[in-house]
Amino acid sequence: MQITQTVSEDLHRQFTVTVPASELDSRVNKRLEEMKPQINMKGFRPGKAPVSFLKKQFGKSIMGEVVEAAVNEGSQKAISDNSLKPALQPRVEPVGDVQAVVDGKADLTFNVIVDLMPEFETADVATLKVERITADITDADIDEALKRLADNTRSYVARAEGEAAQKDDTVVIDFVGSIDGVEFEGGKGEGFSLVLGSGQFIPGFEDQLTGAKAGDAVDVKVNFPDEYHAADLAGKEAVFAVTVKEVKAPEETRIDDELAKKLGLDDLATLKDRVRDQLKNDYTQASRMHLKRRILDALDNVHDFPLPPAMVDHEFANIWAQVEDELKREGKTAADEGKTEDELKAEYRKIAERRVRLGLVLGKLGEQNSISIAPDEVQRAIMARARQFPGQEQQVFQYYANNAQAQAEIRAPLFEEKVVDFIAELAQVTEKKVDRETLFADPEDEPVRDAEKTA
Repeated sequence: MQITQTVSEDLHRQFTVTVPASELDSRVNKRLEEMKPQINMKGFRPGKAPVSFLKKQFGKSIMGEVVEAAVNEGSQKAISDNSLKPALQPRVEPVGDVQAVVDGKADLTFNVIVDLMPEFETADVATLKVERITADITDADIDEALKRLADNTRSYVARAEGEAAQKDDTVVIDFVGSIDGVEFEGGKGEGFSLVLGSGQFIPGFEDQLTGAKAGDAVDVKVNFPDEYHAADLAGKEAVFAVTVKEVKAPEETRIDDELAKKLGLDDLATLKDRVRDQLKNDYTQASRMHLKRRILDALDNVHDFPLPPAMVDHEFANIWAQVEDELKREGKTAADEGKTEDELKAEYRKIAERRVRLGLVLGKLGEQNSISIAPDEVQRAIMARARQFPGQEQQVFQYYANNAQAQAEIRAPLFEEKVVDFIAELAQVTEKKVDRETLFADPEDEPVRDAEKTA
């Protein structure tokens, strides 16, 4: 086997590997000799058939196995002999006529293409300056949360015969939707309970049922939004033939000990304590999400090194596929975003570069500080995922048990969270009080912050 390096760039290597036909033939003969004792051929005593006869019978299939093994061996040897650290699985490209190789008439030649992990120094995370935003829980917040609980647990009673539906009432309806007189898929329902003013249906639908009475037949005319998720309905005018079967009014739910007991607690004081604890948890999680974004911004700002092109291409391909799916689902194009497709691609490629860079930085920081994910942590995460699919828990467990890639997708975010928590303990974190709206704003909507250079 001969290995020759043909390309040497910063993060890219390429090798040409040649395995002579004579060596392949020798490997085939050796494999057939190993198989010989277990093979019975007509006209020969068990295990005594000559290799020449075995080669006629099994030669091509064995050659296929030998070629595959030689490719794997050559790829690994090119990497190990040159002490390389691949960023992704090396790519193999055959050279010449593969069939001639299998027929034993040509040498096996193939290229091994390797993208390398970059060498870089990680910043001292203790020098990072980041901001943690927090908000105080007020009595008004607790009262609002209690009201939501009361509203969610309230009962409804039938209105008197002939009494019209009002906002916040529940109407039980049958409906059939059509466009230009033709029913469309997904536009039909029976016995559906709709709270007027809840915004469950498209704009205008619930308004036209306000004032309806039990037994009424109402033609509800609406326009699907231009950005509606079903492209075949987006922007179109529809008519729903609605039959109102019942009209129910909400009963007032008092925020008192009875409400607490209805929720399985002793009294209102205990309920308030539970609500406060839940709000504390929600506020803490929201604060942590913003802190994580600021830590990632700071890390991205203080690390600048070449990125493996294949890793960036792979990440960009995943992102762009999601973007295209979303645009298609909404019936939009890049022009609807106010950009050309090339401009949009350039924008998302920068996002891909940021993700790859941060992934490499977090990975190296985790390795340097012996941060790892234990098997029981992965199992707990899989159990949490399984609980999201009631009745299919066993299938979910089986999927992850038999899929190493799926397990890696579970492990990766756990590892990232651990490294971020580690950095948060060491970084210079200052706190800033904000209002609740700011705290619960999506961190992804924030502009990337130009954190102070510290490395």
